[in-house]
Amino acid sequence: MDLDKLRRDYATLTVRLGANVAPGQIVAIMAHIEHVDFVRALTEASYEAGARYVDVWYWDAHLKRSRLMNATEDSLDWTPPWLEERYRQLTEERGASIVVSGDPEPDLLADVPPERAGLDSMPRLVSRLEMVNSEQVNWTIVAYPTKAWAEAVFGEPDIERLWGDLSAFMRLDTPDPVAAWEAHLTTLRARAQALNEAGLDLVHFSGPHTDLRVGLIPGSHWQAAGFTTAWGRTHIPNMPTEEVFTTPDMRRTEGVVRATKPLALEGTIVRDLELEFRNGDVVRVDASSGADAIRGQQKADPGARRLGEVALVDRSSPIGRTGVVYLDTLLDENATSHIAYGAGYANAMEGGKDASESQLDDWGVNRSKVHTDFMIGGPEVNVTGFTKEGEEIPLIVDNVWQLD
Repeated sequence: MDLDKLRRDYATLTVRLGANVAPGQIVAIMAHIEHVDFVRALTEASYEAGARYVDVWYWDAHLKRSRLMNATEDSLDWTPPWLEERYRQLTEERGASIVVSGDPEPDLLADVPPERAGLDSMPRLVSRLEMVNSEQVNWTIVAYPTKAWAEAVFGEPDIERLWGDLSAFMRLDTPDPVAAWEAHLTTLRARAQALNEAGLDLVHFSGPHTDLRVGLIPGSHWQAAGFTTAWGRTHIPNMPTEEVFTTPDMRRTEGVVRATKPLALEGTIVRDLELEFRNGDVVRVDASSGADAIRGQQKADPGARRLGEVALVDRSSPIGRTGVVYLDTLLDENATSHIAYGAGYANAMEGGKDASESQLDDWGVNRSKVHTDFMIGGPEVNVTGFTKEGEEIPLIVDNVWQLD
């Protein structure tokens, strides 16, 4: 395996297709310090695409651990305003954003009191959520293999195996990755269109320890991978991506849901997560590990206890077919259906990006400074849609997509 060539090809695909960097743009890259080789390749590819400037922010999770272990508790929810300003300036400049995931040490914070860990949301920033909803920035998130991440996933530093998986997920193993991506996006868009035409009012997830009803907003759109900025630049936000998703009504979630995969939450692994919702709010959090980290996160603001996303993925996902838990939300959420508590996507609504906060509240679009996805689908979890008139429409049965 020629890892140097693979890294260059991966960087080019990320820049040219994922972020779709335009000549003259500022490109903001965020990555773990362990991703430095890939960041250099991304920087090279960005300048080759005509970038005006590439700005890199390296994240070191060990520094977060030092803060959580030693700083005063009342300071842990503070975020440096200059970091928030970075994404706000990027939005004003109509720049491009690339985030590299693949946590080398997903359980680094295991010995940190979880209630403290839940207070510090970094490197997640409120300004990034604002940037996404602004539709002014072409952006993407990709994962990058490291030996440490491979060891966390496979129990051994088999980086070639992780590269092999990721190459397949990214369609780098095909003769023409761009053409393969275009065909894949066509499939996902057709699914989103079918869901929109179905006129669903509610989505029901049913399975072991799961009986969850998620109410939808009238007029909200199901979306798929390819996005377009307000000024016409296409981009693919998540690579890989296998989902179709929308923003639910934050007031209309009822029931109980059990996560079907562990959740890697910024250095804490949450296992067997179970949430109970009543009138849209989380009223109970249980887990065999990491429950206090979830509870701490959900204290951030009222919206942190409500849903902001519902997404459907069936067994056609190549990520899901591996049966591997990658301890990285980008990959794990695209292995199976998932929901997210926290901020919703205003752009799921017509005119949403220009709507006032009161208008978003009236619609039921959740507002929060957090957005955390966790996986709830799988072979034992069926998904059914219901129209306003009560018509029942199977969506996923036995992990197979049903809606044509």
